[in-house]
Formats: sequence, C-alpha cells, structure tokens
Amino acid sequence: MFFSRARADIATMNALLPAAERIAQSQGEQEPAAEHLLLAALDLPDGGARRAFAAAGVDADQLAAAVAAVHSDALTSVGISVDAAALDDALPEPAAPQGVYRSTASAQQLFQRATSLSKARKQPLESADVLLAATELEHGVVPRAFAKLGVTRADLDAAATAELH
Repeated sequence: MFFSRARADIATMNALLPAAERIAQSQGEQEPAAEHLLLAALDLPDGGARRAFAAAGVDADQLAAAVAAVHSDALTSVGISVDAAALDDALPEPAAPQGVYRSTASAQQLFQRATSLSKARKQPLESADVLLAATELEHGVVPRAFAKLGVTRADLDAAATAELH
C-alpha cells in the first residue's frame, strides 16, 4: 500500500512540478510560485481541481487570466503601465527544466501543505490537494486571483474537500 501510494505521488510530482516551471517561464518568471503550481494542478490527469472549481461555480480556465490581472494590478499600483501583448511577444520560449528544481517560498509552502494533506488522508497526492492547500493561503497572488474570479476561499475549500472525500 505504502509503495503504491509513493509511486503515485512520484508520478504526480513528475507531472506537476515541471509543468509549474514551464508555466512560470512562459510568464517570464524564473521560478514557479504558488499560482504556477495551482495552474499546473488544473492539468493533472485526476481532474479533481477542475471539478472542484466547477462545483464552486468557477471556470478553471479563467484562473490564468485572473493571475495575470493580479500581476497587472500590482504593476499599475506602482505606476507601471503594461502592454500585455508586447510583453508576451518579448518573452523567450520556456526552456526545458535543468538541474535542481527551484521554486519560490510560496510554491514550497503550497506544495508542502498539499503533500501533508494527502498524507493525512493516507491517499496519493491529487490536484484537489493542491487546490485545498491554496485555499489556506491568506496573502499573495492566489487569494487575489480567487477574488478576481468572484469566489471565496471557503467555497473552493468546501468543493476541494468534497472532491477528496
């Protein structure tokens, strides 16, 4: 039982972490943050995070736009005007992950909490674990993106919890 769960966790991590890195790089970030991990979780094969978003009445495909809006708002608040199209054109193509995996503190916190949640359930890591952990974040891009989507952390928490049980 333990080895099959560990094997499933490794398979999930091998999908989740490189995807988060690619998403971060595609947005001009060198290291993935919590929002990139959550966006990557939406594409995991188990589909739990997507179903939880739908159960909370939110289109998961809008999360990336909400994250971009949060970043744009932050720049605007300090007087920087952003031309998103020009910025996208200037970004280099994401490179293949190389060397030791590096991420921001927010991504590390989110990942550690997600794995802790799955271990407490004695089940393999799932995308809904990542979403559930993300609902616990009180500060940063992720909770602001949830607000942009018009959904509360409590609603997403309930939907992710239901998905996991």
